[in-house]
Amino acid sequence: MHLDPLAIITAFGLIFLAELPDKTMFASLAMGTRMRPLYVWFGTSSAFIVHVAIAVGAGSLLGLLPDWIVKLVSASLFAFGAFLLLRGSGGDDNDEAEVKTVTGFWPVYSTAFMAVFISEWGDLTQITTANLAASNGTWSTAIGSAAALMSVSALALLAGKFIAKRVPLKTVQRIGGICMLGLAIWTAVEIFTG
Repeated sequence: MHLDPLAIITAFGLIFLAELPDKTMFASLAMGTRMRPLYVWFGTSSAFIVHVAIAVGAGSLLGLLPDWIVKLVSASLFAFGAFLLLRGSGGDDNDEAEVKTVTGFWPVYSTAFMAVFISEWGDLTQITTANLAASNGTWSTAIGSAAALMSVSALALLAGKFIAKRVPLKTVQRIGGICMLGLAIWTAVEIFTG
């Protein structure tokens, strides 16, 4: 098992920025206002870990392909991610569903787990994690991605209202989109220079 600190930091940064404006952050915030935040965090974190494992597994399979194909797929996925972030989130900000008051560890845990587990399938962060695992290594990507997702959930539970009032989510989306666009261009250049 080889851990690359730069790959961990890259995965953390990209996934953190991509997840901030995501509906999952708002779901965590909403659940945290009606349920015990620590229980919500355990549930969302468990769901994120399962999704990261699935994503890095898919990325590892991509890594078996010839290098230029992996880079072409990676560049395309980064460009797609940049497009999604730069065009805006549309109506995602208003998708807060009503959450019933739930008490007790297991009911809160399972509610939070299922909310995130179902909503994250095919999400930008899952695709980005698979993409990073194909090119930056499985364990480093898994650690960075899981830490980023769990951090966003914790941030939403602890300081979500403060962030929503102080930092426009469009700004966060633009920063994440520009980073992904830069990685798309970099990866595309590597196809021809590497």
